Amino acid sequence: MLISLNDISKYYGATLILENINLVIEDNDRIGLIGINGAGKSTLLNIIEGSLDFESGTKNLGSNFSMGFLKQNSGLNSSSTIEKEMQSVFNDVNKAMESMNRLFADMSKIPQNTSEYTDALSRYNELQAFVDAKDGYNINVKINKILTGMGFSDKPSDTVISTLSGGEKTRLALCKLLLEEPKLLILDEPTNHLDFKTLTWLEDYLKTYKGALLIVSHDRFFLDNLVTSMCEIEDHKMYRYPGNYTQYLTLKDERIARMQKVYDSQQSEIKKLEDYVDKNLTRASTSNMAKSRRKTLEKMELVEKPPAPAKKAKLRFDYKIEPVKDILHVNDLCLSVGSENDRRKLMQHFELDVMRGEKVALIGENGVGKSSFLKAIQDIIPIDSGNIKWGKNVKISYFDQENGDLNFEKTALNEIWDRYPSVYETEIRNILGSVLITGEECYKPVSKLSGGERAKLKFALIMMEKGNVLILDEPTNHLDLNTKEVLDKALNEFTGTIIMVSHDRYLLSKVPTKIVEITSDGKTEYKGNYYYYLEQQKNQETKKEQTETIKNAKIDSAAKTGYNKSREQRSLLAALRREKTQLETTIEETENLISRLEEDIASPELAADYEKLNEVCLKVENLRTLLDKHYERWTEISDLIPE
Repeated sequence: MLISLNDISKYYGATLILENINLVIEDNDRIGLIGINGAGKSTLLNIIEGSLDFESGTKNLGSNFSMGFLKQNSGLNSSSTIEKEMQSVFNDVNKAMESMNRLFADMSKIPQNTSEYTDALSRYNELQAFVDAKDGYNINVKINKILTGMGFSDKPSDTVISTLSGGEKTRLALCKLLLEEPKLLILDEPTNHLDFKTLTWLEDYLKTYKGALLIVSHDRFFLDNLVTSMCEIEDHKMYRYPGNYTQYLTLKDERIARMQKVYDSQQSEIKKLEDYVDKNLTRASTSNMAKSRRKTLEKMELVEKPPAPAKKAKLRFDYKIEPVKDILHVNDLCLSVGSENDRRKLMQHFELDVMRGEKVALIGENGVGKSSFLKAIQDIIPIDSGNIKWGKNVKISYFDQENGDLNFEKTALNEIWDRYPSVYETEIRNILGSVLITGEECYKPVSKLSGGERAKLKFALIMMEKGNVLILDEPTNHLDLNTKEVLDKALNEFTGTIIMVSHDRYLLSKVPTKIVEITSDGKTEYKGNYYYYLEQQKNQETKKEQTETIKNAKIDSAAKTGYNKSREQRSLLAALRREKTQLETTIEETENLISRLEEDIASPELAADYEKLNEVCLKVENLRTLLDKHYERWTEISDLIPE
């Protein structure tokens, strides 16, 4: 046991925040902590840390307990450099190594057959054992590994911390905590400011972390990948569920259903007893039985009424006009941002086709141009050159993460009503109510709404617009977990077309039918969701490793005949030969299919059907692109396999 909380209650003045909280954290626990804003998550973390007192209950710590708590810019010396700050974690080890060096120098001057030499040698051995236990000779390796993984490989080690951005300071604070390796690591929203690559590295690192983890996060994918139990603070109490975030969703529904069933059963029993007492208490023949049942009622331990389910937004996106099949064609797009000396090229000769019903997600590093692309295809910002063509009957609804299309001076009600003046106020208020903007909140200026409320207001507008193409730029930013779940469902049920940019990997794993990864060199398309993208990335890495292994192997004349190769070499060569054979079959089949389709294209029947002809031509084009990739891989493998 690392730490246990027993019946902890906390008030701020007369306001109850936490009531009878019980939590035991064992070695290697992986716990996710969630709850609505203001539920008491930060209060609980501060109680665990020890920076906040509590009114009742007890807190017990295990032996040799150590804790690290990631806060904004926590634990950093702003005047220090990155290297010095990371090395400060190992001050005791570095001092021990310095002492060893001094002792070694001193021992060279002391005769070996003296007690002074024996004492010095004994002290040297003690220091050596300490350094070995701390893995002191690998300090620089550890530091470089974590700094590289957390995205600091491009930062000089002598960079002064005060020159870093807020997000970089938070990432660096996390690096320092990971190097300290406390027995309990508390992370409050650790995924903020992290790109996909860094997120993946951090998840992999934390999976093998030797201590326990307590994580507060709105990143559902992160929680799914890491935690083995979920704790939710709700109505001042805390409930713990085994499993990750996705399992928690099911288990919570089951718990509430059980509680409701037990509560309803008891209420039914109480009603029967009360009716019996009321009817029979004054009758002489049944008075004793009535009194007995009244005592039963008085002694009955009442089952707590289940909390009313939290109100959830209701989102449903639909449209009235069906667009053509070819929604969007982007050809040879060149895009830059900025002005004059600050102008920066984002995309060169970019191509993208979107078909009706596709749900396309654009991903890539920050600054690569994803949001700018969404604006460019809507003619919100100019392009350098290229062609952007939308199909007929396309009606766009745009979710701008910067809320640039909202009037901050208007009230929430008028923001919609002024766009739809012929609609009755009741209908406007109903649509606002569906996104939980009710009562006096309807008359709040948009400038006074929270980020989450503005996002919900925008969803209300999109529902009114009834666009058949949704263009969404980071739609889950600022949303609470409940609304994220509602949005996932609404986007999945939407039968129109979606083009979106998102860093929400949980959303990306649920909604898209195609992932487009944008890099500075161009793009790569993946016909599937985020899980499919990750699978393809892993396959590519495996192929790359195989290729590098074969390239680096020294294959002499004996090796070419099949002798003296290592087992790994033989296995990899066999796998490559199998892949080559399979590729040859696939290439032949693809070429035959292309030939048949080209014959169809030449037929008079198909020539008379423009839509079908266009569809077949597009299929041939895609097959030729695929064929080129097969040939490229076949050539690559052929060069690696000895004759």
